Amino acid sequence: MSYRKAAQEVGAVLSRGIFLASVLAALGFAAVFAVWPELDLAVASLFYVGDGHFIGRGRWGDFARAVGYLVPFVALGVFLFAYAARRAGFRVRAAPSLPSLVLLVLTMALGPGVLANLILKDHSHRPRPVQVRQFGGGMDFRPWYRFDGACPRNCAFVSGEATEAFWMLAPASLAPSPLQPLAMAATLVFALAVGGLRMAFGGHFLTDVVFAGFFMTWLVFAVRFFTHGPPARREQD
Repeated sequence: MSYRKAAQEVGAVLSRGIFLASVLAALGFAAVFAVWPELDLAVASLFYVGDGHFIGRGRWGDFARAVGYLVPFVALGVFLFAYAARRAGFRVRAAPSLPSLVLLVLTMALGPGVLANLILKDHSHRPRPVQVRQFGGGMDFRPWYRFDGACPRNCAFVSGEATEAFWMLAPASLAPSPLQPLAMAATLVFALAVGGLRMAFGGHFLTDVVFAGFFMTWLVFAVRFFTHGPPARREQD
């Protein structure tokens, strides 16, 4: 078996393993926070400093939030520019193929755009931590599975910025097979940092961030199956 073939087989096994692990983890996580929804409040209280204020508010917090928000869009812009440059005749080694570009654009549009912001955030009605009575707000807390809260729109479930950060799984999945574990790990660190910062702002509960990660993981796998085929048959881009 050639090195390239072996790398593809490793990548296929890794992809299937990540998908199955994410499903099992999501089921367990959902069950725990359904039985003990007060865990969301307990985690949020770690960031609460009193008088309706959360620890993330401030100049440095605002700066870090802006960076985390921009990174995914800058990354997508770089890929778009690289693809356009190659189409124009320039030699750009890192330019994505057309199927890879479709993967990147479609997951960004469907994940942060449609699923998070158009569907869930405007219809979940889940108050943000800063809005609930436990942290100085005027609304009742709602667990992740209750869509009957007092928040009218742009609500907590799920975190839009965490969804954008977890979108980085899409370009990470395009990395060469030997580098995929490192790319995936770096993406998870970045996305969890962005989600943790949103929690430090009082903007989201832990479940808002974690479910954003699960949803984007499944979306990336689904769209990648559509654009690149089954893992064992994929060619390196």
